[in-house]
Amino acid sequence: MSSPAHTEYPDKIDGAVLKIAGVVVLGAIMSILDITVVNVALPDLQVTFTGADNPLPYATVAWTVTAYTLALATVIPLTGWAADRFGTKRLYMLALLLFTLGSVLCAAATSINLLILFRVVQGLGGGLLMPLGMTIMTRAAGPARMGRLMAILGVPMLLGPIGGPILGGWLIDKVSWHWIFLINLPLGVAALAYAAWALPKDNPEPTESFDFLGMALMSPGLASFLYGVSSIPDEGTFASPKVLGFAGVGIALMVAFVFHSFRPEHPLLDLRLFKNKNLTVSIITMFIFAGAFFGGLLLVPTYLQQVRGEGALDAGLLVAPQGIGAMLTMPIAGALADKMPVGRIVPFGLAIITGGMFALTQVDADTSYWGYLIPVLFVMGLGMGATMMPLMTSAIKTLTAHQVARGSTLLNISQQVASSIGVAIISVVLTNGLNNDRLVSQARAFGEESAKVDPSQVGGLLEKFPAVAEILGRFQDPAAGQAALLDAVRHNMGEVFGDTFLVAAIMVAFTLVSAAFLPRKHEESHLLDDEDAAQVAPPVILH
Repeated sequence: MSSPAHTEYPDKIDGAVLKIAGVVVLGAIMSILDITVVNVALPDLQVTFTGADNPLPYATVAWTVTAYTLALATVIPLTGWAADRFGTKRLYMLALLLFTLGSVLCAAATSINLLILFRVVQGLGGGLLMPLGMTIMTRAAGPARMGRLMAILGVPMLLGPIGGPILGGWLIDKVSWHWIFLINLPLGVAALAYAAWALPKDNPEPTESFDFLGMALMSPGLASFLYGVSSIPDEGTFASPKVLGFAGVGIALMVAFVFHSFRPEHPLLDLRLFKNKNLTVSIITMFIFAGAFFGGLLLVPTYLQQVRGEGALDAGLLVAPQGIGAMLTMPIAGALADKMPVGRIVPFGLAIITGGMFALTQVDADTSYWGYLIPVLFVMGLGMGATMMPLMTSAIKTLTAHQVARGSTLLNISQQVASSIGVAIISVVLTNGLNNDRLVSQARAFGEESAKVDPSQVGGLLEKFPAVAEILGRFQDPAAGQAALLDAVRHNMGEVFGDTFLVAAIMVAFTLVSAAFLPRKHEESHLLDDEDAAQVAPPVILH
């Protein structure tokens, strides 16, 4: 019997692939941008529904972010099965429609509870877009062009953290908070029309049975675990009953899912893929990297706003050099990943990021922007561009085409969970550092209490706050005392941020350990057409 014919892929990125890549990039930009664009709106949302005299607690409005993330993570495990069952084109268009509808509903919300509910709807669509997009692009690219195609997919991953704060800050300052959601309406309509035209029809394979027990274990388990982790900053400790309770239940359900997942022929998450060494090492490396880097990424705009007094828009602009650096190296790293082992690319990127994160430990209240901070962020961006896409390429490259959807699902879930854990760890370290600093904590408490009493009684409060009284007592002029107090608080906060960057730097450094196990010898891709993958075992190596 003659061997099955394989699809021939041109060596260069041709127009047909770029047409498909445009659809995926547009959808991914919508999904990732929305994760970050809402962050800068939280202070505005605190007073939107209740008025400036009765602001909502920060923990309440933060659920507009958490609810989206939980929905995102919960729906990701369904992607592999749903792609096989309904076809990638139809499912991708459904995800775009759901995301756009959720965005419009968010803009029309009349209460914080409705906004949180509609963010869940938005997250259900957004959670499908990234893993589906990776699947569509991987099947379109073929094995020899995956690194370059992954570099294209990396564009929205950069535009989200960079463009989100800038766009969100501008829309809130110039228009209103509604437009951080309404902006998705024209984008969604354009993406739907583009997808209908550009994406080729695919043949769904609805023969696989749905893993209902796996769904009952995995999605609630993941949601419960992430809810517990997301509660850590509010609780101030990992050991609170709320954190331990929800995270413990989530871990128990996910452990039960692991044991269950090896029984059905078509589990919700195919953990058998971890037999692939490259996939396993890449996912472990991506997990550690995502937790450390995205946790540390949270610190920079927070430092700029809390310590340096920058507005949301200016903070977003100051972080932009990091994205510019990544955009320079990402296409180069993507092209290299097609020609040489990622084990010879990724460690260099990680070393640059680690060095940059250690450099950020030296920031204080007066660190020069152009003389120090911006160059460091730019260099870190260079490292980021050399790290993320080669890692994803390594993870997917040795899978058969039929496994790509499920491999993408594993990769996206690990990145989502790691990011949540990293953000929680860094938030707790920063919050506890600020609370444990005597001057910062007393200055905050003094400010809150003095706002509630008659100005003539403020002096009597100083006995309760000796660190504040010590500074104010040095000056006859109250205005000069207030300025000195502000400078001292900023100085101490800068030191706390520097200490927190040290934790993030150590976390990134651990990534170098797992990266040492990435392939350092050239291995051809095993990516085949679905029809070929079903007929050939083991996978035929393509040239």
